[in-house]
Amino acid sequence: MYPVATEVTTKSAAELLGCSRPHLVKLLEEGKISYTKVGKHRRLRYEDVLNYKKQIKEAQKKHIIDIMNFDEGTGLYDS
Repeated sequence: MYPVATEVTTKSAAELLGCSRPHLVKLLEEGKISYTKVGKHRRLRYEDVLNYKKQIKEAQKKHIIDIMNFDEGTGLYDS
């Protein structure tokens, strides 16, 4: 486990998020997760990575609920 103020590499952050490093770099370049540069290397705050992961999980949960509500509204669960 990392202390909250710890900075992590893009490789470690990608592992925490369960995505590829190139995908993570794309997220960084889109401004979805903040980072700093140390020379040529990007560093992310561990806390920022966890916050992004939490946002994604909440969005996924909302989408699942929306799909379930739509399916119920169209009668897909009626016998």
